[in-house]
Amino acid sequence: MKNKILYIITAALVFTSVSCSKSELNVQNPNNPTPASATSEAGILSLGLGAVYQNGFNGITDSRYTGSFLGSSYWFLAPAYLDEMADVISTEAANNITNQISVPDYYIDDNGVKYTNSAPALSVGRLNNSRTKAGTNMYYYEWTWMYFLNNACNGVLAIADNTTFSGDATSKRNAVKAWAYFWKGWAYSRIGSLYYAGLIKNDYVTDNNNYVSSADMITEANANFDKASAALALVTTIADYNTVMKFLIPAQCQVGKGGVLTPTMWLHNINTLKARNLLVNKRLSAMTTADWNSILTLVNAGITSSDLVFTGRSAATGSFLSATSGSDAALTIGNPTGTTYKITERLIQDYKAGDKRLTTNFSTATLYLNQKGGLTFSTRYTLLDVPSGGAIAGVASKIVGGYELYLAGSYEENELMKAEANIKLGNIATGLTSVDAVRTYQGAGLAATSGVITDPVLAYEELRKERRVGLIFRNTAFYDARRWGVIDDISAGGGRTGCVVVSTTGVVNVNATINYHFLDYWDVPDDETSLNPPSATSVAVKNPKS
Repeated sequence: MKNKILYIITAALVFTSVSCSKSELNVQNPNNPTPASATSEAGILSLGLGAVYQNGFNGITDSRYTGSFLGSSYWFLAPAYLDEMADVISTEAANNITNQISVPDYYIDDNGVKYTNSAPALSVGRLNNSRTKAGTNMYYYEWTWMYFLNNACNGVLAIADNTTFSGDATSKRNAVKAWAYFWKGWAYSRIGSLYYAGLIKNDYVTDNNNYVSSADMITEANANFDKASAALALVTTIADYNTVMKFLIPAQCQVGKGGVLTPTMWLHNINTLKARNLLVNKRLSAMTTADWNSILTLVNAGITSSDLVFTGRSAATGSFLSATSGSDAALTIGNPTGTTYKITERLIQDYKAGDKRLTTNFSTATLYLNQKGGLTFSTRYTLLDVPSGGAIAGVASKIVGGYELYLAGSYEENELMKAEANIKLGNIATGLTSVDAVRTYQGAGLAATSGVITDPVLAYEELRKERRVGLIFRNTAFYDARRWGVIDDISAGGGRTGCVVVSTTGVVNVNATINYHFLDYWDVPDDETSLNPPSATSVAVKNPKS
């Protein structure tokens, strides 16, 4: 990649020195250090910190786009698009066309009346995929943030072998390399799991216009995870490794389930993400016995309930994550008339009766009637401000440091992949034991299902519901909706039946049919292809789906 996006990436490398508090992530000087000036231990650690938390999560600097933002940072917008298309949240706010991209093509109410969207989301997304549509091109954001992150990590790797370290230089150097390779793998995973094509760019300077398939992007993501694993295997002095990691991870993120992962914990995190890459990039109907066994092998060596993971927390000042507007979870909290995003009825209906997570995190204090396009935005539910860390899992908070944002994998996701693999392999009781374990871990207070439910269809429905509610705001819901076929057109076997939909007058439909008809893998943004035209050997950069 080159021209505009590469220029921004190069210009956005961050942090002036390690004397800046880790909890303050000062973003006032975006130009130093660069790879050329960061060959000291202090410099490369500062660069590694900024590569992720500034370039990756805060890095868009083009005022044509930032001026129309709803909030701040990567986490409030890019994941929100996906949660909207997964029917977890919705909004009427017009910023960044967030009020259009989750509106289904139509729904049919309990009386058989059909309500049609006059501006189909798939068409709206493509209409706005243009450099002339700054601020309304939904395809731009995830792509740009991820390539900011990827190339910043390339800069770290470019100087790692030429950097002088104190103490055990091999352990410190490989901790830094593992950090860069891990986040490159994470960025490529995001690109490959969302876009129809992508660019593999593993050199800090050299341009690339050879677009490869989403499957090739996932292969490259896993290759970078493997390089991170190989680097971790070369760490022998844990004290020096910890010194590096304590700097690379902001202090406010080293609490709760976040912190300095041991090399073994980190390997578990990598295995979980590799399992995710396999699971979410194949349709459920296309999964084979070999696929399920591969997932089971990975998750059996994946994140455990006692492992630390990569999390994000807000700080009082200077954080990469604003407590009040830095995440789609924060922007969903409160009375629906005064919040950006709204909880949908389809999410709530997936909670089982008696689930304490439902009563802890949601209320029905305010009926919100809003039918943008005459469709499915109305809701009876409000998301409450419940800090993480209580006996029952809180899913959102605006209190400084109160929300634990999962940046990558989690124990619950790993355990639910284990559950799904076992159920699909015929190990129903074992699979449901994992579902029960997640519910217990989050304080759901639900009766055990293992040994009670024996029908594989009913067992899988327990798994489906738990992935919806147990992994809320964890960046998996859209992938699930895609692999389950929910977002496909009804004519192609998609859609959802038995839906709860509240009408414009407050009538509660309980057996509605929704036809979403969303794009499964997004087209490459025009901001890239117009400035970096595909080579003669590139794959198609536009999804043929219509």
